[in-house]
Amino acid sequence: MIAIDTNLLVYAHRAGCSEHTRAQKAIESAAYALEGWGIALPSISEFWSVVTHPRCQGGPSSPEEASGFLRALIETGKPSIFTPGEDFTFRLFSTAAEMGVKGIRIFDLQIGLTALDCGATELWTHDRGFLQIPGLVVSDPISATYS
Repeated sequence: MIAIDTNLLVYAHRAGCSEHTRAQKAIESAAYALEGWGIALPSISEFWSVVTHPRCQGGPSSPEEASGFLRALIETGKPSIFTPGEDFTFRLFSTAAEMGVKGIRIFDLQIGLTALDCGATELWTHDRGFLQIPGLVVSDPISATYS
């Protein structure tokens, strides 16, 4: 199963960014994947935080615009919404300590572990520095075959 990272959602939402069309195509491809696809709940929250932030590049989206994008994506693409599993909090912190995760990379770990809990085996992102999590293959569909 394919998990979609926050930045692909942001690019697909932002018509003015250079990655827009390629992110849309990548998400469409994930939506047709035989193995299924989904979005980790932390990515949905992070998406909202990024696109509605007052200092967002290109100007902030209104809550209605952000909600409309997510609603349309969920209704048309039918992704699974991945939610953290049982004992997630303790597993997150212990895994972070084991892996030496620092700073904002805790969000990568949160997204990745949530996706793994729900059966994802691959995470698509345009973040070259996305944290490598055992059991989850990280791929960049924008730089690969979807350009």
